[in-house]
Amino acid sequence: MSDNKVIITIKNNGSIRVEGTNFEIRDAAGGVFNLNGREVVSICRCGASQKQPFCDGSHSACGFKSEVTAFELPPK
Repeated sequence: MSDNKVIITIKNNGSIRVEGTNFEIRDAAGGVFNLNGREVVSICRCGASQKQPFCDGSHSACGFKSEVTAFELPPK
């Protein structure tokens, strides 16, 4: 994977997977989460994770369902 490429995958019935070697995740105030060198993290979509904003697998227990298929956005 290129150092400048970040891939974001919306997983069906699960998290948002972020992978790459050059990304950071910030909170609303601009604080940067220390990812301790991770090149892959999963972000919660269901709202049930005890480790917000990161996924802890709670979507399985809470019954979260959301299937996503890629589409083209309209022009700006």
